[in-house]
Amino acid sequence: MAENETPLETFKRATAATVRAIASREDVTVSYGAEPAAAAGTRVRLPLPGRDLSVAEAAPVRGAADAAALKLRYHDTVLHAKRLPTGETARAIFEGVEQARVEALGARRMAGVANNLAAMLDERYRRQGYEHLAERNDTTLAEAVRLLTREALTGAPPPPAAQRVVEVWRPFLEGKVGRDLIELGRHVGNQDAYAKTARQLIHDLDLDLGEVEQEAESEEQEGEGDDADQSENQSDGGEGAAAGAQGALEGGVPEHQQEDGQPAGAEEIEGELMPGAGDDDPGRPGRPGNLPRHGLNDDPSAYRAFTLECDETVEAEGLCDPDELTRLRGLLDQQLSHLQSVIGRLANRLQRRLLAKQTRAWEFDLEEGMLDAARLSRVITNPVYPLSYKQEKETDFRDTVVTLLIDNSGSMRGRPITVAAMSADILARTLERCGVKVEILGFTTRAWKGGQSRERWIAAGKPPNPGRLNDLRHIIYKPADAPWRRARRSLGLMLREGILKENIDGEALLWAHNRLIARSEQRRILMVISDGAPVDDSTLSVNPGNYLERHLREVIADIERNSSVELVAIGIGHDVTRYYRRAVTIVDAEQLGGTMLEKLAELFDEDEKPVRAVRRPPPRRRTG
Repeated sequence: MAENETPLETFKRATAATVRAIASREDVTVSYGAEPAAAAGTRVRLPLPGRDLSVAEAAPVRGAADAAALKLRYHDTVLHAKRLPTGETARAIFEGVEQARVEALGARRMAGVANNLAAMLDERYRRQGYEHLAERNDTTLAEAVRLLTREALTGAPPPPAAQRVVEVWRPFLEGKVGRDLIELGRHVGNQDAYAKTARQLIHDLDLDLGEVEQEAESEEQEGEGDDADQSENQSDGGEGAAAGAQGALEGGVPEHQQEDGQPAGAEEIEGELMPGAGDDDPGRPGRPGNLPRHGLNDDPSAYRAFTLECDETVEAEGLCDPDELTRLRGLLDQQLSHLQSVIGRLANRLQRRLLAKQTRAWEFDLEEGMLDAARLSRVITNPVYPLSYKQEKETDFRDTVVTLLIDNSGSMRGRPITVAAMSADILARTLERCGVKVEILGFTTRAWKGGQSRERWIAAGKPPNPGRLNDLRHIIYKPADAPWRRARRSLGLMLREGILKENIDGEALLWAHNRLIARSEQRRILMVISDGAPVDDSTLSVNPGNYLERHLREVIADIERNSSVELVAIGIGHDVTRYYRRAVTIVDAEQLGGTMLEKLAELFDEDEKPVRAVRRPPPRRRTG
């Protein structure tokens, strides 16, 4: 141990060395921070334990480090992408089963690694509240399959916090995929054969693998004889394996992206699209707000909704029981404690700028108004001075309301939605102290793959050009008139993974805009936070590929041209400047809090109109 090195520094140095040793790579960079574990390429970020370095805190950190190292060593990203299904649930199961494979390879050989991984999983499932699970749902299916796969590969029981998940799902899953789980154990050292078995498991669960992947698999089977078997140490090093470490630590569904920045699910959309207008033939979408029911508009390219009866606008408290909301709010508070110092400084800076605009100012030495008591002394000492009066200036700060519209799509899962919830919470408190009302809204859908809207469309005989084909869910986390202390618990709902589904941005933007227009404040600001273009598989499978994007552009253009609402957007890893006139794109979700505060500060600064200086001619010189 280096001289004067603290136990925490020793732990950090030893853990980083362990990651490089397990991964068999010297180019791995390990950093520590207050955020949850994550990985990108050869960079691994681990959560920083407390200064007391208790065993309960250190074990999950070691487990996250081991999970990242094992994926760097045993995972081939290129092969994984070739076999990856396109359906959301199928993709989540495929990812979880693969993560169970790489962790099993390490747990079989090293007992310490097995204990660390178990501690990490137990801490993660406990944080997500899985120990209180009452019934099966789509969100826990992928985790249940992963846990049963882990059990089949290593013989280890599920972590205590996840036992309830396994108990609920085991009778259903073992009857359908019991043989597949045994087959996975036979191919744990061969990723290609293992991936094929994983796809069979997904097929046996009656989940859609995706049209594109099925074609790719048939092509690969033709040349299967040319492929050599892979050993247990396959992809030992290699850039593909390094890139695949992203999302390994939390074990959930990572945010897949292709090299060109498109979502990984784009192949499914392109494979299902009907021949129609592309970007070169944008058509003529209907005006924002005009959503005629099916059959009332003969223009097939006009935006419409097949049915509005299945949509809902709901208060956040209506989507979760009080105990669960309290638990989720506690998780949000834990995250806030780590970022309070960083975002708190930015929030205080914004507060000072806003309060400075509202500070009372006076004009002195007037001939009428209120008597200036501070200048009475000079009248007493010299009666020649007249009485002095003062008058209060009117402030230019207008009555303001700010709406935060947050994308609640599945791609926001994990760190982006957590940072968005934290930033919204801090911003609401800051602006409330300044007398600015804040409304916090979210938008998603009620179901994957269309929900009741698609069922009604199928029952109606699948008429062509149905328009939007999913059930909208617009969530009110905090109404503008509700104080922060009353709505604070509702903000924790964003951390509930089952809420995040598809995103139909155009109608959400229109909904938030119409709520603002109904307000009485003089100034209305709408800030949109999103991490991607509008995507809904059900709608895009039966409409032109740019159907949702066209409508979004039309809504934005209408608001920016004709509305008094000031519109600003922040894109997380997604270029929103091509949609919005006033926008900024950030690469990392960690930048969100500071960017939100800076953009609002810029908007309030724009409200100050500079006074034009009048140039006077120089005085004439007297002659004579």
